[in-house]
Amino acid sequence: MNQALAIAIDEQVELCKKGDKSAYFEIYERYAKPMLNSSMRILNNIADAEDMVQEAFIDAFNNLESFTYKSSFEAWLRRIVINKSISLLRKQKINWTDKDLSNASITDADAVNEEAFASDIVRIKAAIKMLPDNYRVIFNLFVIDELKQEEIASLLNISHNNVRTIYHRAKKKVLDILNTTPNE
Repeated sequence: MNQALAIAIDEQVELCKKGDKSAYFEIYERYAKPMLNSSMRILNNIADAEDMVQEAFIDAFNNLESFTYKSSFEAWLRRIVINKSISLLRKQKINWTDKDLSNASITDADAVNEEAFASDIVRIKAAIKMLPDNYRVIFNLFVIDELKQEEIASLLNISHNNVRTIYHRAKKKVLDILNTTPNE
């Protein structure tokens, strides 16, 4: 994001703090779609994702005084969306551990050629949607939302080793799906 845009957004945030309704609307219009995309990558359900985004905006707007400009407003808001989305998954009793942790180390067979991931975005997105919930969430948080594995572990209250293992297995599963489905 360029500096002029960052300043404009910071000004909008300050106007929101003063109760300017048009500033609230402008911030919502700017960030609603990217926040919905983040929530969808976690929840894989449009109705739930829309609800979490709405709740996140309400929380963000009600707690603007706690926004300290240590990060961008977008990053702060995205963290709220991610936390809300993960909280909903917890309520749905998603199992964050891999069912087969008896061999938790990553073997050469689990290693994936990173270049293969750059090939076909549409097929990759479809493959990601086919992952089990725990694989999909961890994969998206790491690859798309660019959270560190340690952060993901903390968010999900699981070990870093578990996050790393699930991520690598998710990546392998995506490639397996890509290799077994024909190009269109």
